[in-house]
Amino acid sequence: MDGSQSVLEGLTAQPFVSLGRKWKAEKTVDVARLRQKALVGAVATGRTGLGYFPKTQVSLARGKERHHLLQEEVRAGVEEERVGRAVGLPQQGAWTRWESALQRKVTWSNIMQADFHHVRFLVAAVYNALPSPANLHAWGKCETPTCSLCSGRGSLEHLLSRCPKSLADGRYRWRHDHVLKAVAESIALAISTTKHHHALKKAISFIKAGERPRAGPQITTGLLHTAPDWQLHVDLGKQLIFPQHIVTTSLRPDMIIISEASKYLIMLDLTVPWEEQIEEANKRKRAKYQELVEECRGRAHKSWLIRLCRTLPDRLGVTGTAKKRAIKSASEAAEKATRWLWLKRADPWVATGTQAGS
Repeated sequence: MDGSQSVLEGLTAQPFVSLGRKWKAEKTVDVARLRQKALVGAVATGRTGLGYFPKTQVSLARGKERHHLLQEEVRAGVEEERVGRAVGLPQQGAWTRWESALQRKVTWSNIMQADFHHVRFLVAAVYNALPSPANLHAWGKCETPTCSLCSGRGSLEHLLSRCPKSLADGRYRWRHDHVLKAVAESIALAISTTKHHHALKKAISFIKAGERPRAGPQITTGLLHTAPDWQLHVDLGKQLIFPQHIVTTSLRPDMIIISEASKYLIMLDLTVPWEEQIEEANKRKRAKYQELVEECRGRAHKSWLIRLCRTLPDRLGVTGTAKKRAIKSASEAAEKATRWLWLKRADPWVATGTQAGS
């Protein structure tokens, strides 16, 4: 046993490299990596073709551009080392397994704002450093790691998304409606803005040999530009009833956008899951409403089922400042509601008239 253990230690140990006064192995490896990247050039990612994303090589850059490229390379190396250390942490490195979650950029304006506790909560939640019962028990601050509302293990994931008592009390539903309201307000504003801007038919322009195509104005198009009479129905306050003249069903999507003139139907359903369960929640929602979508299409209604995520504004035709404002509104609503659930994790729940952060 001792012999095999020594062999494993020998395999995993880093080799010793003798260093001189003017030569360092780590620096040489970094320089070799930069040269290798210069030889390889721009690497195509995804389904794009070669050269779709042009990239300036460090060897050809000059002045500020070269300085900027070197800074990016240094940042990439530091980030790679940081992520490599975080992967080995079972709790504080859980964010490395959030494959479907996009990064939340914390700006200086967020840090310098009056409500600094909000940013503090976000950072502590990402690294699982909040004083949950499970963490307090691991830190030796309490005797049991059980949840104060049920008999489950009081981890951060349990408190914010898996507690059966919180689900029965309607805490998660309250957060869901809080985010849904913010999304509905953004979509209602987009409908009123695009009501008089219809999508133009794209004409195919033929170009003679040797001529260059003329650069025309870019026209933003989306689903909301395809009809002038969109009507928004949201499942807030009262139960939403699916239009009976289309399909009779007991399913209730969170939002329905209908155009009677064009016979278009957009169904939107919102989920506020734990970050590691995003893809699972998306598959569950699609399987739930797929039959309804097919039935609507069979009734001569062109139907779409769109999940509420960052790509939703592009699908609807919301771009620019309006897109940034809509994403910011929904993100802040989810963050404030989640922080409010955390603050009230051990208190009796009264959802009537509750405002996040009040």
